[in-house]
Amino acid sequence: MSLSELEKERDKLMEKRDRLEEKCDMLPQCEKDDGCETCKVYDQITQIDEKIEEIENKIETLRAEKEDEE
Repeated sequence: MSLSELEKERDKLMEKRDRLEEKCDMLPQCEKDDGCETCKVYDQITQIDEKIEEIENKIETLRAEKEDEE
């Protein structure tokens, strides 16, 4: 994937994450202290965070390679 494609993918995931967080804030179980541990939405957010981190690492690698070429 190119740098711009990775950035677009990261941005899409961040938007999805934001929408899920908004939903999560309104769930009744989120008011409980241990609500996140049983929340499927929170699990989705965690998975998205991991994907975002992977993409950001790839972006950094591509940028470093590009700088080395210059």
